[in-house]
Amino acid sequence: MQNENSSANPEDPLAPQDLKRLKEFHSAGRGFWRHVSDTDWNSWQWQLKHRITTVDQLQRLMPTLTPEELAGAAFANHKLALAITPYFFNLIDPTDEHCPIRAQVIPRVEETHTSPWEMSDPCGEDSHSPVPGLVHRYPDRVLFLVTDRCAAYCRYCTRSRLVSNATGYDFHPEFDKQIDYIRDHTSIRDVLLSGGDPLLFSDEKLEYLLSRLRSIPHVEFLRIGTRIPVFLPQRITPAMCEMLRRFHPLFISIHSNHPRELTTEVREALDRLADAGIPLGNQSVLLRHVNDDPKVARAHVQKLLMCRVKPYYLYQCDLIAGSAHLRASVRKGLEVMEQLRGHTTGYAVPQYVIDAPGGGGKVPVNPDYVLSRNADRVVLRNYEGEVFEYPEAADGTPLVARPDRIEEPELA
Repeated sequence: MQNENSSANPEDPLAPQDLKRLKEFHSAGRGFWRHVSDTDWNSWQWQLKHRITTVDQLQRLMPTLTPEELAGAAFANHKLALAITPYFFNLIDPTDEHCPIRAQVIPRVEETHTSPWEMSDPCGEDSHSPVPGLVHRYPDRVLFLVTDRCAAYCRYCTRSRLVSNATGYDFHPEFDKQIDYIRDHTSIRDVLLSGGDPLLFSDEKLEYLLSRLRSIPHVEFLRIGTRIPVFLPQRITPAMCEMLRRFHPLFISIHSNHPRELTTEVREALDRLADAGIPLGNQSVLLRHVNDDPKVARAHVQKLLMCRVKPYYLYQCDLIAGSAHLRASVRKGLEVMEQLRGHTTGYAVPQYVIDAPGGGGKVPVNPDYVLSRNADRVVLRNYEGEVFEYPEAADGTPLVARPDRIEEPELA
């Protein structure tokens, strides 16, 4: 059954000319670091050593800082450290106060404003931590926190209580206790290494951890959650990829929020990981004025596929204290999903989820495609608004043809 008022026009209303522009790949360039040698610039250790970490550095490199940003930067190291790699800093448009890259990494005074419903641990990780640095919320998998350091710090970080140690959380993972817990609980088949960022470890330290986890018979596969390919693509060296190849099945989830983050350098880094046989997924956070525009969101997921990365999750921004200025509404998130499903390949459509506040875990959120259900049918709509009926028995089994409706086959 089709809704007579629905449009059958296949023309896409959200395919303006600049969709192509958003999907173009560009180098981040050298910017203020034009004098730096190729050897240094392409060294991940050099990038880490020369991060922007102070208000003075930020002001010198970007004199267009707003009063809100200056106040935020002065306060930043009391809550979540300021750190931006030179590579990633080059993606910021200093002339645009609303630059989507700028919003993610430059502190603002709004971070000091906390609403009553915001929390320091919105996902309830500490309450599901049987040993320090391990979160066991779901039956068959654990989150293995390995470090509190990142190459750069996202201002909406859900672990800002822990990451960078600006608040004095004093995070000290105990690898022996974490691994012993995993070994003692045979229901655990999936281990996700996160933090902080595990790929900040040296190849040797990362190999040591992966080897110990791989030696546990009931651990079926390993995952790494990282933003290193986006913040510090220089870290994704051929040697590291060859080392990671030894630990299959190994999956990596990256974190990119905007198509501008996907540069030629990032694409090359992701190619190296994919060529090592590592399945890649992306986890985005829905952010106000960053990726809550359907056009931007579609360009982003399509560009991810061009980088051999499957869009995996779109997270509603957690209720982390001081993040209200970056949180888009759930209504806006559903609008974004409405303009992805059916308007692009299913491979490009992530699952939109809310991590239930306080530790309830991920809850999938979708536009309403099931309009109604009764004893013998489900009424559905598609992405164009057309309405269809799907016959189904009351108990959920397929409807059986009634004997009085059986037609005799025609004889030849």
